[in-house]
Amino acid sequence: MTEAARHDSPALPPGQRRAPTWQASHYGKVPLISADRWTLRVGGCTDGGGVTVLDHAMLSDLPRVEVEAGLHCVDRRSIPGLRWGGVPMAEIVALAPPEPGAAHVLLAAARGFSSAVLVEDLVHPDALLATHVDGEPLTPEHGWPARVVLPHLYGFKGPKWVAELTYHHVAVPGYWESHGYHPRGRVALEERWAHQA
Repeated sequence: MTEAARHDSPALPPGQRRAPTWQASHYGKVPLISADRWTLRVGGCTDGGGVTVLDHAMLSDLPRVEVEAGLHCVDRRSIPGLRWGGVPMAEIVALAPPEPGAAHVLLAAARGFSSAVLVEDLVHPDALLATHVDGEPLTPEHGWPARVVLPHLYGFKGPKWVAELTYHHVAVPGYWESHGYHPRGRVALEERWAHQA
């Protein structure tokens, strides 16, 4: 999608402003992860107690979709109208479901970053394990080989370079929640900071 088309996209969520460009936000060096070495481990309180490990080839065999959705940063910057491509997170949850009552998820990524979400956020119709944006593979700066995209939540809830999904019966704070960010992070409700909870 062109910059002009993005600026003509629907109104932004409350409190957000359009960013002039899509700049990658991260701390430290960008991890360089090759697709043939990447895996996603799904564990914790799984139905049956097992662990499922998906590699990039397995991910490529799962149903793929495209979702047009903005990326909304907690710092009030938004990039509207990105066209994400990848596997619906609902497919991952269906492949390796939680046990009854395990409604919380910790998403862990390279370099020690993690975020806490709910299973209901992962099965949202627009939630993706994204590998592409605007028809091109993600760059390393934007999360290659895979990142979680949860358009209804602020960007910090969808980690780049995701490596692990762990189910829990109680909320387990991730890196961002431990540093003062909101435990839920819904964009429409402007849930930015922990003191709002």
